[in-house]
Amino acid sequence: MTSTQQRAALQRQIWQIANAVRGSVDGWDFKQYVLGTLFYRFISENFASYIEGGDESINYATLGDQVITDDIKDDAIKTKGYFIYPSQLFANIAKGANTNESLNTDLARIFAAIESSANGYPSEPDIKGLFADFDTTSNRLGNTVKDKNTRLAAVLKGVAGLDFGEAHGGDFAGNQIDLFGDAYEFLISNYAANAGKSGGEFFTPQHVSRLIARLAMHKQTSVNKIYDPACGSGSLLLQAKKHFDAHIIEDGFWGQEINHTTYNLARMNMFLHNINYDKFNIQLGNTLIDPHFGDDKPFDAIVSNPPYSVKWIGSDDPTLINDERFAPAGVLAPKSKADFGFVLHALSYLSSKGRAAIVCFPGIFYRGGAEQKIRQYLVDNNYVETVISLAPNLFFGTTIAVTILVLSKHKTDTTTQFIDASGLFKKETNNNTLTDAHIEQIMQAFDSKENVDHLARSVPFEQVAANEYNLSVSSYVEAKDNREVVDISQLNAELKTTVAKIDQLRKDIDAIVAEIEGEELEE
Repeated sequence: MTSTQQRAALQRQIWQIANAVRGSVDGWDFKQYVLGTLFYRFISENFASYIEGGDESINYATLGDQVITDDIKDDAIKTKGYFIYPSQLFANIAKGANTNESLNTDLARIFAAIESSANGYPSEPDIKGLFADFDTTSNRLGNTVKDKNTRLAAVLKGVAGLDFGEAHGGDFAGNQIDLFGDAYEFLISNYAANAGKSGGEFFTPQHVSRLIARLAMHKQTSVNKIYDPACGSGSLLLQAKKHFDAHIIEDGFWGQEINHTTYNLARMNMFLHNINYDKFNIQLGNTLIDPHFGDDKPFDAIVSNPPYSVKWIGSDDPTLINDERFAPAGVLAPKSKADFGFVLHALSYLSSKGRAAIVCFPGIFYRGGAEQKIRQYLVDNNYVETVISLAPNLFFGTTIAVTILVLSKHKTDTTTQFIDASGLFKKETNNNTLTDAHIEQIMQAFDSKENVDHLARSVPFEQVAANEYNLSVSSYVEAKDNREVVDISQLNAELKTTVAKIDQLRKDIDAIVAEIEGEELEE
């Protein structure tokens, strides 16, 4: 079986398990248990592999907890960020899950122990609360303890049965980690696809993430760190890792997320893609009014798909107009539409050599008022490199055709590029997708900055300013006319022939009528 076939088989199996064990529980509500169990298995096997250190004579899962010394524990936490005793490993708990009458409380105790193992260590903020949404006492699992344990055991057994390949000699790298990470992303993607609007708020489809990551990283041989101010489950950040050599991103992955459950998913996602605690920094909070990482900026690469047109406090907080992120524009994003708040935040955190690629609601590119003033600030200061309109129905939870705004602080001319990619998509069952060929076509246009009929155009500053700083792609790139071309001369010739035929037909009919009438008179 090829790796592609193995992935496909694994993904089919894990989705079947996820649906089978949830019973009557809504899939969206149940996702924490499946995702959390997959994470629990991953960190257990990853940790055991680390302790075994390639020595095939050691099987960590069979050791007694008493053999663990304080030095072993201390070293492990400093390296991995957490500690798991042999008795707490996923494999040992899953083995006896069906007959364990205290399974739900045992799991709660183990998760608390794993989290608290990091207390007092640098990894504490990255580990704390990771299992907070894995509530083993929730009535979603069942009304009685027995019901809860039955469902938990089913999840554990299901995830235990997934074939990620066997670790040999402590080698937990490469294919296994890729399979775990892919399985997690696959699950999140499926849950998002089935969750309606809420799904789109925490997951950006991989094909769009690839494009955004490539735009932000374009021609940067190395970046200090990559940042997403509204990171959701971390899918955008992880696309950067997947498509670029690890050494390019020097200091790791940074993000902020407002939703507590999604914040935990993002941290789990980092671990599941083998990004160690010292290489990521995901924080919880409202980016617009309580931003983190002010002391860590600037960032060489920023990627983001912030929520569209959400309400925020805006001008009701008089201190925000003096905030260094918003003050230069001289105006705040409207209270009913925070989109440009995220754009200005990203710009403030962007380095002089970097790029920010941000998914935006299309209305912000042509509306008047405060949004027009912010566009003027961005264009007058030459921060807008490219505006790309995408096809409709590419994202979960919305069918609108969104736009990608690419910001740069190192432009060499004052033109603004517009790319109309609205016709580039492959029709799928529920959503449209961007193929690799589509992404390549967009990137080639982005790289060359050449004018291509019906696709791309670089527009002088003066023209954008004269157009009241309208940044809608349709204002500058003429859409291709797909209507059938009509040859007027040919059409006239055909009409002439048709008219002649009709005239002849009328004469023939008149002759027949006259003949009939003549016969009637003779009678």
